[in-house]
Amino acid sequence: QVQLVESGGDLVQAGGSLRLSCAASGRTFNRYHVGWFRQAPGKEREFVVFIFASGGGTYYADSVKGRFTVSRENAKSTVYLQLNSLKPQDTAVYYCAAKPMSSSSYYANEDSYPYWGQGTQVTVSS
Repeated sequence: QVQLVESGGDLVQAGGSLRLSCAASGRTFNRYHVGWFRQAPGKEREFVVFIFASGGGTYYADSVKGRFTVSRENAKSTVYLQLNSLKPQDTAVYYCAAKPMSSSSYYANEDSYPYWGQGTQVTVSS
């Protein structure tokens, strides 16, 4: 069982930056892959980024590639998402999700993640 808590969301102007954190409970966090997803008002939740349990590889959605950076500190059971060059269209609730490293499901498939945080709001003003 893994419990996830996101933090770091805020209101920021376009072009600004934020760092989101996803803190996990449990001592085996290094055995879980982590994905970040987001849901904008009136839209479906969408994949943002994925990081392997070891932190040794990542995948990014094209819409955020080059602007967002994911990292993790397994010793602190925390995953970070650095958001740079923010745009109004990045406004959404951002969720982190975790799945066991044994999972071979497609990394962008949200149904493959059994554990989810409550989300953190990011609002980008123009």
